[in-house]
Amino acid sequence: MSDAGKPGNGRSRTRAAWEAGTLASSVARSPERPGAFTTVSDLPVERLYTGADLDPTWIEGEKLGFPGEFPYTRGIHPTMYRGRFWTMRQFAGFGSAEDTNARFHYLLEHGQTGLSTAFDLPTLMGRDSDDALARGEVGREGVAVDTLADMELLFRGVPLDRVSTSMTINAPAAVIFCMYLAVAEKQGVDFAKLEGTLQNDILKEYIAQKEWIYPPRPSMRIITDLMGFCARSVPKWNTISISGYHIREAGSTAVQELAFTLADGIAYVEAGLAAGLEVDEFSPRLSFFFNSHNDFFEEIAKLRAARRIWAHVMRDRFKAKNPRSWMLRFHTQTAGCSLTAQQPLNNVARVTVQALAAVLGGTQSLHTDSFDEALALPTEAAVTVALRTQQILAEESGVTNTIDPLGGSYFVEALTDKIERDAMAYIERIDAMGGMIDAIERGFPQKEIADASYHYQRQVDCGEKTIVGVNKHAIDGERRTEILTIGDDVERAQLERLNQVKARRDEAQLRRDLAALAQAAASGENVIPFMLACVRNYGSVQELSSALVPVFGTYREVSIL
Repeated sequence: MSDAGKPGNGRSRTRAAWEAGTLASSVARSPERPGAFTTVSDLPVERLYTGADLDPTWIEGEKLGFPGEFPYTRGIHPTMYRGRFWTMRQFAGFGSAEDTNARFHYLLEHGQTGLSTAFDLPTLMGRDSDDALARGEVGREGVAVDTLADMELLFRGVPLDRVSTSMTINAPAAVIFCMYLAVAEKQGVDFAKLEGTLQNDILKEYIAQKEWIYPPRPSMRIITDLMGFCARSVPKWNTISISGYHIREAGSTAVQELAFTLADGIAYVEAGLAAGLEVDEFSPRLSFFFNSHNDFFEEIAKLRAARRIWAHVMRDRFKAKNPRSWMLRFHTQTAGCSLTAQQPLNNVARVTVQALAAVLGGTQSLHTDSFDEALALPTEAAVTVALRTQQILAEESGVTNTIDPLGGSYFVEALTDKIERDAMAYIERIDAMGGMIDAIERGFPQKEIADASYHYQRQVDCGEKTIVGVNKHAIDGERRTEILTIGDDVERAQLERLNQVKARRDEAQLRRDLAALAQAAASGENVIPFMLACVRNYGSVQELSSALVPVFGTYREVSIL
């Protein structure tokens, strides 16, 4: 290998000669564009990368390896997309359970291969549709689910033993999951055949999304109960989708997204071990959820670094023996925060670039945002374009024909290493604080994200970062885009159904079930079987959530400003 290709050789002689000769002559005639060359997250990008930009200790076998083998930099499956494509899982949920059920069937008929469920704000907060705080929000940002009756309608005609289902919900996640189990029972489906993912990531709520009920430590208790229950009874179910997506949407950098997400993952593993579970009993069913933003190479490098860090954490820190425990499996969603209400059709191009980055980064599952989502929940036409974007990448672009096609690129490898180092530095700081829960209680990740968000917005405001159609190439008098609207009739119908359910259920039995749930929480028993008994008797999301408040308390955030 020449000195130009040797890792860590610094500014090699041949590169220095090129810079002094060919480059200097060119720049003298035609200067480079003004301004700093950085990623979206403000990482510096060099003019050119060679082997000299890799660490002196960089060894291909250790850093890259092969797909399907430790440290999984190149992918967790030996054949990746030559075996099968990623799961195409468009996020869907709006209005009533009937409305969303119709969208589910529409997406399945048009080639979607997995369902992903969005719930409305009251449901996410553990509130029923008849709660005073739910007024005006029922069905607006997702589907309204109060009781098992709604869940039965939501999955009507959907064979749960043949469709993988993802559910994006956190504070009342265990309650919603029990409703899903009860629907499976009514369909005659064995729990052992159910496949899917429950987001169930409460730590990122305290960090970024701010939808919680209980304080962090009792919330972790519910999660470890769910881990133990699923390890025994629902073995194919991913019990947590540890989510960096919302951390990035809150304004974090790519490095912060990666670091805080993996630190959350470490906290969940530690909680499982503290609850008496064996690491290889539950960790293979931990999954992750990342954002794919606008900076193409930064996102690819982030996803490759994520696999490598997690493999070392699980093997070396937690001494997991099962290779499946080392594998970081993840879903990706294109960046909702990058979508613009101005010139919304530009979002089709943004989403395509972001989706391609996710694919080249080796995602197992992908959601592509619809171009109109900066304005409202997506229309049928918009969500079809988003799904077709994935299908074109999979079946027309050729990018799925070989594995990790950017592997070995000097730029990609150097950027992967840089993101890995910076993320590990954050993780070490969090460890020094006592772990992620202690860091959250001190406001550390919240403050870091707030600072990063402010810094980026200042760059946009002064034109250092470009958003096409917003601070550059803007158009006056844009044509209005047709959007999906949710009428007040949805809320009226939901309240009527909830009243009917409450009128016909066995109220006395439900009260006994709720009391038993609270007693289980207080005594340390696994709460999931008791939640399942409550939802079978049509207990509501708020009733079950409220039953645990006297035992667990509620959470109030400490301001970081």
